[in-house]
Amino acid sequence: MSLDLGDALHTFFAESRGLLQDMEEALLRLETAPDDAEAVNAVFRAAHTIKGAAGLFGLDAVVAFTHKAENVLEQVRNNALPLTEELIGLFLACRDHIERLVDLTSAQGEMDDDVRTQGEALGSRLSLCMGDADVPLPVEAASPVVSAGGGRTAGEAWHLSLRFGQDVLKNGMDPLSFIRYLATLGEIRHLATLADALPAAAGMDPECCYLGFEISLKSEADKARIESVFEFVRDDCQLRILAPGSRVADFLELIAALPEDRTRLGELLVASGALTQRELDESLAIQECESARQEPVQPLGEILVEHQMVQPELVGAALSKQKDARQRQSQEARFVRVHADKLDSLINLVGELVIAGAGVGLMAARHQDGAMAESVSGMARLVEDIRDGAMRLRMVEIGDTFNRFRRVVRDVSKEIGKDIELLIGGADTELDKTVVDKIGDPLTHLVRNAMDHGIESAQVRLARGKPAQGSVRLDAYHDAGGIVIEVTDDGGGLNRDRILAKARERGLIQDGDSLADREVWNLIFEPGFSTAEQVSNLSGRGVGMDVVRRNIEALRGSVEIESQPGVGSTFRIRLPLTLAIIDGFLMGVADGHYVVPLDTVLECVELEAGRDERDFLNLRGEVLPLLRLRQHLALQGRPLRRQNVVVVRCAGRKAGLVVDELKGEFQAVIKPLGQVFSRVRGISGSTILGSGQVALVLDVPALLDEAATDQAAALQA
Repeated sequence: MSLDLGDALHTFFAESRGLLQDMEEALLRLETAPDDAEAVNAVFRAAHTIKGAAGLFGLDAVVAFTHKAENVLEQVRNNALPLTEELIGLFLACRDHIERLVDLTSAQGEMDDDVRTQGEALGSRLSLCMGDADVPLPVEAASPVVSAGGGRTAGEAWHLSLRFGQDVLKNGMDPLSFIRYLATLGEIRHLATLADALPAAAGMDPECCYLGFEISLKSEADKARIESVFEFVRDDCQLRILAPGSRVADFLELIAALPEDRTRLGELLVASGALTQRELDESLAIQECESARQEPVQPLGEILVEHQMVQPELVGAALSKQKDARQRQSQEARFVRVHADKLDSLINLVGELVIAGAGVGLMAARHQDGAMAESVSGMARLVEDIRDGAMRLRMVEIGDTFNRFRRVVRDVSKEIGKDIELLIGGADTELDKTVVDKIGDPLTHLVRNAMDHGIESAQVRLARGKPAQGSVRLDAYHDAGGIVIEVTDDGGGLNRDRILAKARERGLIQDGDSLADREVWNLIFEPGFSTAEQVSNLSGRGVGMDVVRRNIEALRGSVEIESQPGVGSTFRIRLPLTLAIIDGFLMGVADGHYVVPLDTVLECVELEAGRDERDFLNLRGEVLPLLRLRQHLALQGRPLRRQNVVVVRCAGRKAGLVVDELKGEFQAVIKPLGQVFSRVRGISGSTILGSGQVALVLDVPALLDEAATDQAAALQA
């Protein structure tokens, strides 16, 4: 039976992308804090984990390239190679190449010449780094290490403390033969013969061995291999093996890189090579003896250190790893991976349940059945709870999306020769994952535009009394039942005169037109519009801003601009929290039904008779622009004698929607409009009522724009 590795591979791809993101964030931290040892370790762990997992699936290209990067990272960790800005850039390029290799494998694609050439070029640069690291560096005299037996040994050698039992000679073993065999594993740099167990001459037995040895061994062998030299006398000797200083560092790295599924102290130390299985068994036997004697059982770590089997720092590292692994396992036990398609299916089913519930509620109302109406009311509450719970499953924090722009800002800053920092706020703001996935491209364009066009050069900024370093800020927060994402720069602001000149040149406006700032700023969203004097690799071709607005509107969102000359600009994107189900307010106009998001509704008032011709309403001393939906939507028939005004608010603006009937709150399952109606302004979707009729979901921001435009035109007239 063949083993299906499909699920395991998908997990590898997902986890590798997460590790690559962690690697990128750590490298960006190192640009500002190159001495951050934890960030260096994070980069190394990510590379090491990807290499190990790729090896399990036979992904040789990923393993080979990651191994080269890992070797250089190890030199950095050992302080044999300085972490320069150029080296960080190389590691970022290597990270990108590993991501391409993973993506190619995921897509089952073949490696083309460009990818192969790029990998070879990066590999050559890594080899040059290793060549530089191999140059002998001046090393200060190392402090000698004090051995367990009181001797001194060089910090780069293994230290063996060996005590033969008195009966070793009687059992036919020659202690010196084991010393000679040990020498075949490397170079014995120091050997001290200890006679502290030697008795007085009168009590000496010539067939007994009373000698001990303190040995310094320079060897590439591991601890288990060294221990195997004494395999035949293990029952007739006491042997303690301490790793050299460099090996301690290696063991610490190995412990840190071990998979999280190991949670036992002994397993961690044996897996890293710092402890042999025999030593572990001996220590566990000591614990069992203490337990059998009903004595307090000594912790394993204390036994290992007390009997000089493992250095204290290795035990400490293993205990820390053990604690982290248990915490991670405890945390992971609370999460379940679910495919996004299953969540989508659940949301759709909940939507159908909402529609069916509305139908049952309508039947109960028609039949005036009190008991049935009460049951329907209880069911509606439960359905609402199910809906809210299902929607929360799809909500993710926007912080991960924001953090990806740290790399964008870094690379673009270097490309255009400007010093720009990225500031992030509201990273814990949650919204629908579908929205998060689709907002990335518009945000990328806005951020790059802010850097290329918004932020001035260092010379200009200094001349204007600004700091040489510019800033771009990404912020997110909730407002009126939706989410607001802001891209703000502290640059020179939009040039009103230049925008108007370009608009007249392209015939978008006439010479006598008088436009408010908001209308002027919106001109940059016209297709092909650009005020850039030079075309760069980033922008200036007039392609992009119209696509930004189109993509945002496809998410039922809107974008607006605020700008002050010399101060900077803010691009404010307003999006719905979810694209699936909303709490709505149902209204009737003529024979149609219309829904607005409940969070945008402030109040409802009755429109007094005789105000049919006025386009505004005096609402407690406030002038409220009115938008008559019957006229706006070109509906047939005369308005009712008694009409109502639904006061809505969004982005700090208010207007009154004049409707015939108020039908109350309604859970709307939003269905997208077909392609034919995708450009209809003021309508963002549709929903199905309990009666089976279709109601249109109104786009409140677009309607407020219409009301503001009508009010401005009325004032000019």
